Amino acid sequence: MIAVLALIAGVALGIFFDPTVPVALQPYLPIAVVAALDAVFGGVRARLDGIFDDKQFVVSFISNVLVAALIVYLGDQLGVGTQLSTGVVVVLGVRIFGNVAAIRRHLFRA
Repeated sequence: MIAVLALIAGVALGIFFDPTVPVALQPYLPIAVVAALDAVFGGVRARLDGIFDDKQFVVSFISNVLVAALIVYLGDQLGVGTQLSTGVVVVLGVRIFGNVAAIRRHLFRA
């Protein structure tokens, strides 16, 4: 319940304050969001499987975002930023869809 309230409060604050992202950080924001979504869906799956650990979730959340941003940063430095960004999105997308499929199977027994 706390997570839902925090989500609602975060969305409301984002709409009210209308924050802007610095131009230098804009390439990393979509990657960070996808990495965070991967951690969230992994946490939901772990919760439904009965193996959720809050410490592991926090570490997974932070490390996913940092590693994804680091890969994109290295790609930018090497001149292949868009290719590595695409690779990160594909890998995390596959993980997200795998977690969503497991959540669906758990909820609908299908």
